[in-house]
Amino acid sequence: MTADPKGVLTGAHYLDGDHAAAEGALAAGCRFLAGYPITPSTEVAERFAARIPKVGGCFIQMEDELGSMAAILGAAWAGAKSMTVTSGPGFSLMMENLGLGIMMEVPTVLINVQRGGPSTGLPTLPGQADIMQARWGSHGDYEIIAVAPSSPQEAFDYMIMAFNFSEKYRVPTLVMMDECVGHMTEKIVIPEPEEIEIVPRKYYDGPKEDYLPYNVDTDMIPWMVKAGDGYRFHTTGLTHDERGYPVMNAECQDKLVNRLLDKIRSRVDEIVVLEEDQIEGADTVVISYGISSRVAIPAIEQARADGMKVGSLRMVTVWPFPENRIRDLAQKIGKFVVVELNCGQMYYEVERAAAGNAETLLVPHAGGWVHDSEDIYQAIKGGER
Repeated sequence: MTADPKGVLTGAHYLDGDHAAAEGALAAGCRFLAGYPITPSTEVAERFAARIPKVGGCFIQMEDELGSMAAILGAAWAGAKSMTVTSGPGFSLMMENLGLGIMMEVPTVLINVQRGGPSTGLPTLPGQADIMQARWGSHGDYEIIAVAPSSPQEAFDYMIMAFNFSEKYRVPTLVMMDECVGHMTEKIVIPEPEEIEIVPRKYYDGPKEDYLPYNVDTDMIPWMVKAGDGYRFHTTGLTHDERGYPVMNAECQDKLVNRLLDKIRSRVDEIVVLEEDQIEGADTVVISYGISSRVAIPAIEQARADGMKVGSLRMVTVWPFPENRIRDLAQKIGKFVVVELNCGQMYYEVERAAAGNAETLLVPHAGGWVHDSEDIYQAIKGGER
């Protein structure tokens, strides 16, 4: 176990997913975390708070989750890579300011270590029932990027991925972990800093008098500046023009909102990350994400051992949804089996994209623990759950 001169760890470690996520954030260059304790996510903040003095940065425990989300938006405009972490009820409280971050186009990261709900639910036990809230939890039309790790190693790796997405597309990015991944301990390997690809923030460096905070070029993504560096700019949650000034009319709303949508929608193919196994020639494809993808492995292996042609598709990015790939596969296979730790959420997206060309079966679970792999096997086989 070694550390570089700035205190960032390298080498092999045994860490739980929460601690690995904190290390991934540090490796990605995050130097500000504002949060409020909530099980099962608190260990992310605790690890970050313990480590941040060694790399130079700031942790602040806020009065609540509303303030936490607001603080990281301000920190990003001040030039910091920032993040927050929460679970369940705290995720709900962050939704309004998540929308503010989307409208202000703030690069930042929000981790949700999911637990059983609704309401207080099961604070110490797993769930994946926040997956639609991740996409639709704030009001208005918008697009979001969300990734779902299935191991502590991926908790580290996907934090870097999430920060890179947030910087590249100037959008708050979500890391949808779950209690199992957050609290399991496994070996993780942290590369040397020079081996980690980091997407830099897109900073404006032209004449200060010419800067417009929402002036965009052909890539639809505006340039940022740092508050305090002498630039005059305005940013708001109201519908705004290129100067960031509020403009209350339908024309400006149409132009702004469609750009916010299109900057993600036009890049779906470069954003979506999938892991596919033995898809070619399969009759059935098992779709999963997060911890459920690991639970599905024994069922898939048993089905293959029994002679069934079964492929696996794991969604690394859960949003944007891989609609094009699902639609393509639906023309070639007989059945999708969707495994998720909820009573049916992403299942409906798969069913919609399949458009009746392939059967879509759900293997649901209300949370509190993971699936019984026998239930998944029976769905693959075609028997009753």
